[in-house]
Amino acid sequence: MTRNPDTPDGAHTELPDDYAALTATVRELVKVMREGGIGRLEIKRGDLKIELAAREEPAVSGPVPAEALVQATPTQPAADPAPAEEGHIITSPMIGTFYAAPAPGERPFVQVGDTVEVGQTVAIIEAMKIMNEIVADVAGTVVEIMVRDAEPVEYGHPLMRIKPHA
Repeated sequence: MTRNPDTPDGAHTELPDDYAALTATVRELVKVMREGGIGRLEIKRGDLKIELAAREEPAVSGPVPAEALVQATPTQPAADPAPAEEGHIITSPMIGTFYAAPAPGERPFVQVGDTVEVGQTVAIIEAMKIMNEIVADVAGTVVEIMVRDAEPVEYGHPLMRIKPHA
């Protein structure tokens, strides 16, 4: 007899050993991900495929005491901050795999130096075997592609920088 984790009271019921082993394996993988700071894990074995992705938790900070703010005053003048890189960042709207081209071996949707229009497809993110088009939300010139083809991306991951038209 095996404890059924899906019942509210954890009642003991007959479960196939495969189910119990799979449940234990998934729990162990989640533990390894938490302890190792791993954001995404994919395992394939025969017909079985397990994909796990960690949720991003917002950083929480407590109030800062007033005396800490006073002590943080710099004694030397600060150096000029580095100029921020210009451009609009297109970010991933989901967790998935970034593809720069419509199919392997084909020309990429965009390359550095290309001009894009609003609504133009600039990449694809594959999520759960569904290809999701990523479109430009500003018109401009592609100045940087920040992800390699077939690279996994997280929600909010920067994909490319576009310098908007003046």
